[in-house]
Amino acid sequence: MSKDDDRVGTHVPSAALAAYATGDPGLDDVAAWGVEAHLDTCARCRARLADHAAPPVRDLLGTARTALLHEARTGPQPAPARSRWRRWTGWSPLGWAVTALTAVLAAFLLDRAYPQFPSVVLLLAPLAPISGLAVAWSRRTDPAWETLAGMPRAGLELVLRRTLVVLAATLPALTVAGLLLGESPALWLLPAITGTSATLWLGGRIGVTRAAAALATAWIAAVIVPAVLTMDVPPMIRAEGVPGWAAAAVICTVLALLRADGFLRLHSWR
Repeated sequence: MSKDDDRVGTHVPSAALAAYATGDPGLDDVAAWGVEAHLDTCARCRARLADHAAPPVRDLLGTARTALLHEARTGPQPAPARSRWRRWTGWSPLGWAVTALTAVLAAFLLDRAYPQFPSVVLLLAPLAPISGLAVAWSRRTDPAWETLAGMPRAGLELVLRRTLVVLAATLPALTVAGLLLGESPALWLLPAITGTSATLWLGGRIGVTRAAAALATAWIAAVIVPAVLTMDVPPMIRAEGVPGWAAAAVICTVLALLRADGFLRLHSWR
């Protein structure tokens, strides 16, 4: 076999081709899709793939290749290139964004109308970005998730892009509401950042949607329910809780970055 076969950018490396042929679980989903995309256009690598496959599989590959080529010639034409907006996020989170902004406005109006009660803006602020991530990175809400998951930039980079879109949709509204109410931004910003980072960290393990649901439930049980029962702001979202939230935000961010490889697996879309 020629050494040119293993040149990066020319053909699939032999190790990756062997792992793909044998179904090695060490080959992540993005790498496997990259191999498949290359095999569609490279006859030499398809021939090399047959060397790593058992005889029954070779026959199956030949049949599949014939069917794929026939479909490529007779099937529908490729769709137009996606817009830059679609590369960063999808149209499905727009409904969530409108709902989140409406919730922030309602919380602000309640705080202005009933200043004697615990601040609804402080209580709900961390839930806004968490719920946005649950929508922005889920196979159930994004009809094009398979295509996006197979993109070269899939993984943590794409997750961070969508996270920035979620934060850009929620933080400005929360900032305005907090300033008008005279609340320190740290009281809601740090819990919101911590919740976002924790969602990304857990999302690489159990799926972003599941992580968001678990953290939202924990926040409701630990903060919102006690505030409603006592009619007072819990100590954890008062000024004395700011140092703890700052430390938690740093720790969760580092843990999320360390779990970056978790977003190369399909389970992160659950």
